[in-house]
Amino acid sequence: MRFVHLFFFILVLSVSSRAIANSDLPVLTDAASSTISLDQEHRLGRAWVRSLRGSVKLLDDPLAVSYLHDLSWELVGHSQLQDRRIDLVVVDNQTFNAFAVPGGIIGIHGGLLLAAEREDELASVLAHELAHLSQRHYAASLEESRRNRPLAIASFLASVLIAAADSQAGAAAISTSIAAQQSARLSFSRQNEREADRVGMQTLVSAGIDPSAMPRMFSRMQASQRFLSKPPEFLLTHPVTEARIADSLNRAERLGKPTLTRRSIEFAAVKARMAVYYESNPQTAYNHFQDKHRSSGKPEDLYAFAVAAIRLSRPDQAKQALAKLPDEWRKHLFTQLTGVEADIAALRWRQAAQTLDGLAAVYPGNFAVEQRRAEAYMGAGLADKAVQVLNDLKREYPNDVTTHYLLAEALGQAGRNIAVHEARIDYFLLTGQIDRALTQVQYAHRERNLTASDKARIDQLEQDVKQVRAEMEAAL
Repeated sequence: MRFVHLFFFILVLSVSSRAIANSDLPVLTDAASSTISLDQEHRLGRAWVRSLRGSVKLLDDPLAVSYLHDLSWELVGHSQLQDRRIDLVVVDNQTFNAFAVPGGIIGIHGGLLLAAEREDELASVLAHELAHLSQRHYAASLEESRRNRPLAIASFLASVLIAAADSQAGAAAISTSIAAQQSARLSFSRQNEREADRVGMQTLVSAGIDPSAMPRMFSRMQASQRFLSKPPEFLLTHPVTEARIADSLNRAERLGKPTLTRRSIEFAAVKARMAVYYESNPQTAYNHFQDKHRSSGKPEDLYAFAVAAIRLSRPDQAKQALAKLPDEWRKHLFTQLTGVEADIAALRWRQAAQTLDGLAAVYPGNFAVEQRRAEAYMGAGLADKAVQVLNDLKREYPNDVTTHYLLAEALGQAGRNIAVHEARIDYFLLTGQIDRALTQVQYAHRERNLTASDKARIDQLEQDVKQVRAEMEAAL
């Protein structure tokens, strides 16, 4: 499915970049932001993100999602966030974009992994977004818009959701909404952007990451837009100027470089996976990385070739390529998981499950290991084991859409009909599909041999669905 560019920064608080030049937004102060509590922001964000999950295609790559979770949480630990209830959403879109929404919502497009040449550059974008949240740049403007212009915000939300399904209609609706809200002045001010740069760079330093990665990323973004008819969405909401780059360079020099040098196989592997994934023709990706590795000799190119071979249904060739990787790469979890993916592609379910059991003992609770282990169990006909793994994973990652979807499938395979309805209700609530959740409630009530406990759980789920509907209607 072709996925359109969603202006999620703009969704809540932003207008076009031209309006930024004329914006004289007040500086956010504690007094100004006190009208919206952190709990209110959290509820607003959770209501909004349900609609987001139900409107966009999310990236279904547990290795990439696991890596981004780990990097994000590392940065959160060094940030100035007071409320650390963060919800990471990884959008399956090869455009370069990232976004933050009040209530701890951090969004990343898959294309960001392609745009960043080094891990510290990727981290700098995430640190910048975390700084927007920690400094609560949205709070004052959001409260004003909710009091004075609720219809405009609701209209704009609808236009963005339209864009998820119809790029032309969505673009027209977005343009109309932006034009109607020029006077609202809801975009980030230049002052807020500078503050997010400053605070984000402090987060990088605290995490042991080179702060010069931020101006380096800015420079690359600025250079790239010269060859584009339309700038990336990120630049529309975060305009980069020579003065901003110079300011961030000076700040990076004052902060200094960390004493430790980061070398991340994870970043190189995930970047390679995205390069293969976003190549529309699997044969083209296969040929490209085969030739590239022959000329470069780099392990990441050989790894990408293995991933491309799996995508082209050549799993044994993929395993041969993985076996030729340097020792450090061969022993790495991501390489071992890619070998498991080759076994799954060859329908060697029990072999994959056995390997994953061993990895689970070494990496307990690892997101990518557990999700792949559940898939292998299901393929091997071990549905009850898959259910157990997925229930554990759901407790650790309660907002992961794929985990909820797989749990419903595993429960169906295990013949646990009532639990299937309950799992589907949870899935539909997570993705903001309230009507479908209520339909599942009706199906659950029709099941035979319901116990008193079953009926009580279903009744409670029905109340939960209605409460979520009310919260979404109030927030959106």
